Amino acid sequence: MLKYDQRGLIPAIIQDADTGEVLMLGYMNQESLRLTLESGQVWFYSRSRQELWHKGATSGNYLNLRAIWKDCDNDTLLVKAKPDGPVCHTGHQTCFFEQVEGPG
Repeated sequence: MLKYDQRGLIPAIIQDADTGEVLMLGYMNQESLRLTLESGQVWFYSRSRQELWHKGATSGNYLNLRAIWKDCDNDTLLVKAKPDGPVCHTGHQTCFFEQVEGPG
């Protein structure tokens, strides 16, 4: 049984199913997880807009589901997907393209 937070959300780490590269972090609720499993494309819950978000619906850069894994605490998902294009809204393949430098 998955453990959602007090807002009904669970973090979802998105990983390229072919390369293993970490692409982004999003949040899912029960409905977005259901839609992801049923449609084969990744859905999220947008915390800023407070609504369901079908990744790629605007850009065409869909995330095609390959598998979903849960962690040992049941409170984080690892979504393995095949992207149709750049994942980040900046146009980068991954949202993790800037290294933090200097003391933390």
